[in-house]
Amino acid sequence: MTGREIRLAARPKGWPTLETFEHAEVELPAIGDGQVLVRNRFMSVDPYMRGRMNDVKSYVPPFQVGQPLQGSAVGEVVESRADTLRVGDLVQSMFGWRDYYVAPASQLRAVDRSIEPWSVYLGALGTTGLTAWVGWKLTELKGTDRVFVSGAAGAVGSLAGQLAKQRGCHVIGSAGSAEKVRRLTSELGFDAAFDYHDDKVTKQLAAAAPDGIDVYFDNVGGDHLEAAIACLRDHGRIAACGSISRYNDESPQPGPRNLFQIVTKRLTIRGFIVLDWLRELKTFQAEVAPLIASGKIKALETVIDGLDNAPEAFLSMLRGGNVGKMVVKI
Repeated sequence: MTGREIRLAARPKGWPTLETFEHAEVELPAIGDGQVLVRNRFMSVDPYMRGRMNDVKSYVPPFQVGQPLQGSAVGEVVESRADTLRVGDLVQSMFGWRDYYVAPASQLRAVDRSIEPWSVYLGALGTTGLTAWVGWKLTELKGTDRVFVSGAAGAVGSLAGQLAKQRGCHVIGSAGSAEKVRRLTSELGFDAAFDYHDDKVTKQLAAAAPDGIDVYFDNVGGDHLEAAIACLRDHGRIAACGSISRYNDESPQPGPRNLFQIVTKRLTIRGFIVLDWLRELKTFQAEVAPLIASGKIKALETVIDGLDNAPEAFLSMLRGGNVGKMVVKI
């Protein structure tokens, strides 16, 4: 039996292109004891994957040129020689970027196939949602807080804003288009939002929060971080989740020019990696799943059809072409 996979063709310098990827057909091995054959149904494309394309040491190992890419995926077991998984079971894995694979059952996590769409396990009920939840946990979010979320129409940002609203916070978001801004306020319940292309972020954030903010959830870095530091009140907190505005820079950019305000305002910045918090996944899901089921939290998705279109989905996500979680239906 053969399967298809997408590999790293070359390490990009600056922005990746379609030439960064290559498509391959491979012969699948026969499954052995304790293994299963899985057909992927959905796969995730995420900002952190850009960092793994560089040959540098980080919290996860870099992708290897000529080897298949990796990422979160949800699929069905189609053949099993493992006692713990049966044909038809739905499993989550890190074997994305391919349509079929053989793997030990011990490397997979069974999930409830009755919860639909299955792609929710890659977004709102997966590590994406967990990332938003952990960020607020680390900043000890309170219902009286005024918060700012950058990249608020993205996968993590859209969940972070909604979770903060559920706790009673006043929530401001930034996004990259007028349509995204409209959806933040009309669909997701944000109290205010702005398009960061319209004017300087510092100016727009100050207008949206004239009395300042207490907490900033940082998905963007750069000018957004500088604006947030300027707007934070004394003893403000920052959840440092990502810095997508800098991921494709070919050389380091100067940091925020107002870092000394961290001292004068006694600010706290907490960087975190969601992989350190996987032990909290069940607790997070128990809290958030009912909110999604009841419609109190919306799990927005942008779905691209076809494994062959996964590279374009990834590039579109880096350009901000998604609302909510970007997933590929295989």
